[in-house]
Amino acid sequence: MTGGLVMKKIWQALLAHYEGVKHRPILSLFDDTARAELFTARAGEMVFDWSKTNIDADARAMLLALSEASGVAAKRQAMFSGETINETERRAVLHTALRDLEGTVIVGGKNVVAGIVATLERMEAFAADVREGRFTGQGGQITDVVNIGIGGSDLGPAMATLALAPYHDGPRVHYVSNVDGAHITDTLRGLDPATTMVIVASKTFTTIETMINAQTARDWMSKVVKNTDAQFVAVSMAAEKAAAFGIDASRVFGLENWVGGRYSMWGPIGLALMLAVGPTRFREFLAGGRAMDEHFLQADFDHNLPVLLALVGIWHNQICGYATRAVLPYDQRLTRLPAYLQQLEMESNGKRVAMDGSDLTIHSGPVIWGEPGTNGQHAFYQLIHQGTRVVPCEFLVARHGHEPDLAHQHLLLVSNCLAQAEALLRGRSLAEAQAIMETKGLVGDELERQARHRMFPGNRPSTVLAYPKLTPFVLGQIVALYEHRVFVEGVILGINSYDQWGVELGKELALVLQPMLEGKVSSAGKDGSTQMLVDYLKV
Repeated sequence: MTGGLVMKKIWQALLAHYEGVKHRPILSLFDDTARAELFTARAGEMVFDWSKTNIDADARAMLLALSEASGVAAKRQAMFSGETINETERRAVLHTALRDLEGTVIVGGKNVVAGIVATLERMEAFAADVREGRFTGQGGQITDVVNIGIGGSDLGPAMATLALAPYHDGPRVHYVSNVDGAHITDTLRGLDPATTMVIVASKTFTTIETMINAQTARDWMSKVVKNTDAQFVAVSMAAEKAAAFGIDASRVFGLENWVGGRYSMWGPIGLALMLAVGPTRFREFLAGGRAMDEHFLQADFDHNLPVLLALVGIWHNQICGYATRAVLPYDQRLTRLPAYLQQLEMESNGKRVAMDGSDLTIHSGPVIWGEPGTNGQHAFYQLIHQGTRVVPCEFLVARHGHEPDLAHQHLLLVSNCLAQAEALLRGRSLAEAQAIMETKGLVGDELERQARHRMFPGNRPSTVLAYPKLTPFVLGQIVALYEHRVFVEGVILGINSYDQWGVELGKELALVLQPMLEGKVSSAGKDGSTQMLVDYLKV
């Protein structure tokens, strides 16, 4: 039987199995007292509990067979070895090499790790100069850093900088991404141009939003600073364009084309993060990512966190048909994690054709969304608990917080996280709701009506990722875990997770529409809706 036929047979078996168990109470699976342990996996001190899903031993075996039949192991080796797995752009995919500082990774006959280490050491030396006051602005020591980028040049480092706030001991770091002038205006307000450094982060140094914001920052700085170029830094592949902008080569940190934007914070795109937390903490972040790489490479699939997280995602999206996935960190400093994962997962696996260009016969990646707990409990959890659609939930929670004097608040936070997962699992039966209403003195039809409003269907799946504390090392583990989850899901779906052609068309059309909005070009030929809106919004 060919690989394609094997895959088709497993998909069909999974779908048939789901049909037979979809109405089964997940809670009934815990009749097996060993279930919690059997459906929990560990990587170091990190624990992934996926027992509160409707995946039983048979489904797990089929999902593991699916991962084997799709060639995850071979593709994994190809990625780590530097082979050209991004076939549409003819590139290797080597963000993992940015954290493998003692390894050997050959691309084009050359070990690229030496160059990675050299760039990291340049970043560290520069960061030390800024943090220790040897590199200054016109007004003295740098107090603020503004990172200007968008997409992968913003979401990752912005998320990580907020996540590691307890470790900030350098200049204040700010992020600007949106071309909306409000973003840069509000960010620069209150900063001193004479002690502010600007990082322009753009792989090509042509990203329109980034370059317009960079010019705006330069104009702002020039009102106070004579030589603005001396306070600008570039993170880019395009050294010549950075030089033309006025940035000295000593302050240009290069990128490689085998690192995709949304996977790039491990290298020079992480410079702003390094400035905030220091080189030592940044290396701890890299070490956490590398530890997850080693786990992904070495652990058997049935105990492999990235593989299991991916298989849970495949079960919920492609088998059960749940179109969205809620990421719910019970960790306030992971506020930006859902937004970061939106790009990581939806830009990677939001595809409609297979690697060979044929149409997908199954849905690709789900919609990712979420907010931190407990805030979400007072917002959208109503829909999660009692809405008509099932939303698989992925909780993240730390055993310890960073505020020992507020340990009682952290205990309440953790209690809420576990309670939400249990509530999704158990629900509340109509009989239980009726009993509650009886204690309030209700009878007859009114009791029935009020009870129905208080009934929870339950039987809604969730997973919990628990870790000791949100340190740089643990954050590195979490980010690498989700990167590899995207990879595994992409391999199983037979798509290229490392291109993003879907972002191009809108950019091209925006360039055509801008002169129309300026009144320089007629909007004739556009659809009626676009013409009407151009006329209304015309400058």
